[in-house]
Amino acid sequence: MSVLFGIAVVVALLGCLLIIPLGLPGLWLMLVIVLGLVLQGSLSWTFGTVAAAAAGTAELAEFVVLRRFGEHFGGSRRAFWGAVIGGMVGLFIGVPIPVIGPLVTAFVGTFVGAGLVTLIETRSVERSARVGWGLVLARTAAVALKVATGVAMTAAVGAALVL
Repeated sequence: MSVLFGIAVVVALLGCLLIIPLGLPGLWLMLVIVLGLVLQGSLSWTFGTVAAAAAGTAELAEFVVLRRFGEHFGGSRRAFWGAVIGGMVGLFIGVPIPVIGPLVTAFVGTFVGAGLVTLIETRSVERSARVGWGLVLARTAAVALKVATGVAMTAAVGAALVL
């Protein structure tokens, strides 16, 4: 296999990495690339299995982080789902604005979704704001975790292919 092919794969993985903060399935696209390399014989099945486990763990950790932060900041189960749904709605609302729009509106949607549900439940603006900000912090931590997983996956694939 050529070094040029390895560089092209790393560039494709970096492109996938850039869409993770936008709320898009960059980690899963990275995994598809890795599994394609496994099927091609460029990477081992063990490598593919570890990559799949890492991606699955990062996705699961996103929900765990949102849940824990939500509880810590006084949010209910409904507020958690409000944050998840609000983040998705925000993502789609921001799509017309290139690159930064979906990122900003996904975080705003997380805040609004969690805060609105908490406001309906408690009638407390202060508590709603606290829960909303807590879940925005959680979304930030979850995105950082997923990006870190993607960086590790890109580095590992790059090292395996280029070296």
